[in-house]
Amino acid sequence: MRTREEACSFGLEFENTYLDKPFRKADWQLIRVKDSKKAFLCIYERDGFVNLNVKVDPAWRDFWRSTYASVIPGYHQNKEHWNTIILDGSIKEDDIKRMIAESYDLVTDSPTKRIYEAVKRIPKGKVATYGKVAEIAGNKKMSRAVGNALHKNPDPDNIPCFRVVNSKGELAPEFAFGGIGEQKKLLEAEGIEVKDNKVDLSKYGLE
Repeated sequence: MRTREEACSFGLEFENTYLDKPFRKADWQLIRVKDSKKAFLCIYERDGFVNLNVKVDPAWRDFWRSTYASVIPGYHQNKEHWNTIILDGSIKEDDIKRMIAESYDLVTDSPTKRIYEAVKRIPKGKVATYGKVAEIAGNKKMSRAVGNALHKNPDPDNIPCFRVVNSKGELAPEFAFGGIGEQKKLLEAEGIEVKDNKVDLSKYGLE
């Protein structure tokens, strides 16, 4: 990725995004999220190169800066939460796209999204209660929201909601993706013992 057009095209591949040119200086372009109008990608030219400003998790900020000399603290933005990517050809294409995707994820963070990410972290051969998923997602009080989100799971192949049980280890009475029998079958396929539609949390529960 070297050009403004390539960066803009990739940024607009994300859901509910649009191109904005809010500044007097026409070469600054922003890719925003439609609902919140928050920008996750700034595109501009500086010192002969196309530059991208992306939001970054502070936990990864210094990793990217130390990995690539052409990833520097955010130009004209909060340097704790933004990095600048200089498109000089020295950064792997996949890593540029990953940094843009991470910026989009940070800007579009939502409870439902955090719930799905928490469920993805339940390892094979383990189960987690609704409360545990809520805790991993950042709010112990949203157990009910976990149930609602999993009932609308958009990608059950990659978001393993069958590994989620209630506080007693009981399987869902109406598993949304094939019924309770399907949940039992999927758990048993991973080596989890199910007795009377219940899992032993002391043995299989996620700590």
